[in-house]
Amino acid sequence: MTYINAGTLGVVPGGREQLVSILTQRSDLLRELGCLSYEVGINDEQPATVFVVETWVDAAAHQASLGHPDVAAAIAAAKHVLDGEFSGFRFDVVGSPLRDHDAR
Repeated sequence: MTYINAGTLGVVPGGREQLVSILTQRSDLLRELGCLSYEVGINDEQPATVFVVETWVDAAAHQASLGHPDVAAAIAAAKHVLDGEFSGFRFDVVGSPLRDHDAR
């Protein structure tokens, strides 16, 4: 079942562009690990926040990706610009008006 991980990452002052650069580096590995989409966004009304929405083939693929050495290295590279403020939500997709209901 398709899995969504969506959240916000708080950044230290002046760190937003660096975090966006790290998160948007091309990675064919993510697709190999089961990531269907990985969208990074900003909102000028919240300059200390980066938004991320990930779509995975399932929750297990997302969890397994966190243990991959290249993914762990990317997370480590970003830690110095994170301020520790995180929020978000996760869910299994059950349907969409954009496709037939049985085509999960």
